[in-house]
Amino acid sequence: MEEFREFIEMFVDLWHRGLQDPPQTQAQTLAWLLRGYAKTRYGRERGAGDLLSLAEDPPCFFSGYRGAFPVVTYREIAPWIDQIIEGDSGALLPEAPVAWAMTRGTSMGVPKRIPITDADLSIRVAAARGLLNHLLRTGQLDAINGYSLNLNYPSEVGTMVVGGQETPYGFSSGIYVKHAAAATPVKILPPQEEIDALGAGTDATAWDQRFEMIYQRTKEASITMCAGVCPSIIQFGHFLQRRHGVLPKKLWDVRVIAAASVPGIHTKYGPALRALYGPVDIVEMYIATEGAFAQQRDDRQLVVPNLDLYVYEVDVGGRVKMLHEMRAGEYGSLIVSTPVLPRYRIGDIVRAFDPPYFRCIGRERPWARLRYWIEGAINLDFGRA
Repeated sequence: MEEFREFIEMFVDLWHRGLQDPPQTQAQTLAWLLRGYAKTRYGRERGAGDLLSLAEDPPCFFSGYRGAFPVVTYREIAPWIDQIIEGDSGALLPEAPVAWAMTRGTSMGVPKRIPITDADLSIRVAAARGLLNHLLRTGQLDAINGYSLNLNYPSEVGTMVVGGQETPYGFSSGIYVKHAAAATPVKILPPQEEIDALGAGTDATAWDQRFEMIYQRTKEASITMCAGVCPSIIQFGHFLQRRHGVLPKKLWDVRVIAAASVPGIHTKYGPALRALYGPVDIVEMYIATEGAFAQQRDDRQLVVPNLDLYVYEVDVGGRVKMLHEMRAGEYGSLIVSTPVLPRYRIGDIVRAFDPPYFRCIGRERPWARLRYWIEGAINLDFGRA
C-alpha cells in the first residue's frame, strides 16, 4: 500500500527520533505535560508552571519535577479522580474527560477508573506503532490490504454520571483499537461498534457469544493481522477448534500478531500463538489501562518506550532515576507521567537491557523477580535477548 507508506514512515519516525537523545526528548515531553498540569488545581498547587523555567537544563528540570510532584499510586490519586466524577474536572485534568477506561481486575484491591481526555486519547494511538513499524521494516505493507482481527474487549460497556452528565466508560483495549483504527490505515473486523453492541460480559458465555459473532463476520474475510490482548487471541483459537473444528491458520493467512497485556508473550505464549495461527511474526506491546507505553522495535524480544509521549521513571531499590538511566540487568518499579496522571506508580516491575530496551516482567509483587527467572528457565529464556 504505497499510498500509506509516507504516513507510516512519519508515524514511526517520531518514535525512532525520540530515542536518539533520551534526556532531551524526555525534557521536551515533560515540558508538554507540565503545560497541561499547570491548568489543573493539582498542578498549580505543586508549581507546575514555575518548573517550566528549568526546561533548558534537563537534570535540574527532572529533579525539580521530582521535588514538587510526589510519586502516587492509584489509591493516592483516587480522591482527585473522585472530584472529577463529582464535576470538578479541573482538579486533575486540563480538559474535560471524553471517556473513562476501567480495569478488568484490580490494583491492590482497588478497582481503577481512569479518565481519558482528548490529549490523552490522541497519544494512545501509539499502540499501533509496533505493528506498523514491523510491516514497514519487513516489507509487508501489503498486509494492510487485509483486515486486522478484532478480538478486543468492549470500548463502551455503560455510562457513569460525571458532573451530572452521562459519560461512557469501557475497557481500555477496545478504546485503543477503536481510536487506532480511525487514526491509521489498519482496518479492523469486526468494527469495534459491533463488539460493543454485544455488551460488557466477561464470563465464558459472554465470550462464546462474542467469539461466535466474530467468526461469522470474518470467516470469509482476508485476515492478515491481529492485535490485542494475548490471552483473548489464544482463547479465540481454542474456541474455533472446540466449536467449529477449525484452527485460525486454516481459515486465514495471518502474517503478524501484535499482542499485549501479559509478560512472556514470545516465550510463554508464542508457541500457542503459532500452533493456532501458523508461522506468524509476533510483535510485543506494553499497553495498560493508563497508556500505550512501549512496543517491540525489531527482532529483539524486548520493548522500547515512547519517550516522545510519556515521561518514564523507575524506583530502583528506593532510588528514583529515569528509565533511560537504568543499567542493563537492573530491576525497578515503573513510574509514568501521562497527560492525566503525574508521576504515577503503575505497579509494574521492569528489567533493563541496554538502553532503550526493557521488559515488563510482571506486577509489583515480592515474588515477581523469582517468577521471572523460573519462567525463564522453563521457557529457555534467560533474558539475553
